[in-house]
Amino acid sequence: MTEAYAAKVSFDLREGEIAVELPQRFDASLYFIGQIRTPWKRREDCPKNPREGGETVCTIVIDPRWAQGLQGLDTASHIVVLYWMDRARRDLVIQAPHHYPERRGTFALRSPVRPNPIAVSVVRLLNIRSNELSVVGLDCVDGTPLLDLKPYFASTDSVPDASVGWHAATKR
Repeated sequence: MTEAYAAKVSFDLREGEIAVELPQRFDASLYFIGQIRTPWKRREDCPKNPREGGETVCTIVIDPRWAQGLQGLDTASHIVVLYWMDRARRDLVIQAPHHYPERRGTFALRSPVRPNPIAVSVVRLLNIRSNELSVVGLDCVDGTPLLDLKPYFASTDSVPDASVGWHAATKR
């Protein structure tokens, strides 16, 4: 773990959590295409998930070079937002979420703590003005880097009978 990463991620391990050594180098590069503006300044202030944010309006600010890419998106009622949880740990394989009684593997959770801290939310698009989108349905801290936007298609993106058995059985 680099010193810069260690300084950025100051969260202690919870009882039962397991961390691994991260690879020495990255496999891919990406571009942040903008930034997300929210009222939440600290991780602990954020809603636990996008639906718990209620009707809080957040702003997605697209880098001006990508603004033309928004053409036609204003016709969508909902969009998929992919963002980079840049303040999350990246080394846990087993986590002990404070709101669940049992430990779970990182890939069985929606936690921001993961090898590549990519988050996804389906948000309601309120409007687009120039390179700024007003949306409802985010759960990240102010200043979170934006990775991508995509229109949400209920016909292909929705899976009404999907389930996660442990979640339904153990939620406290």
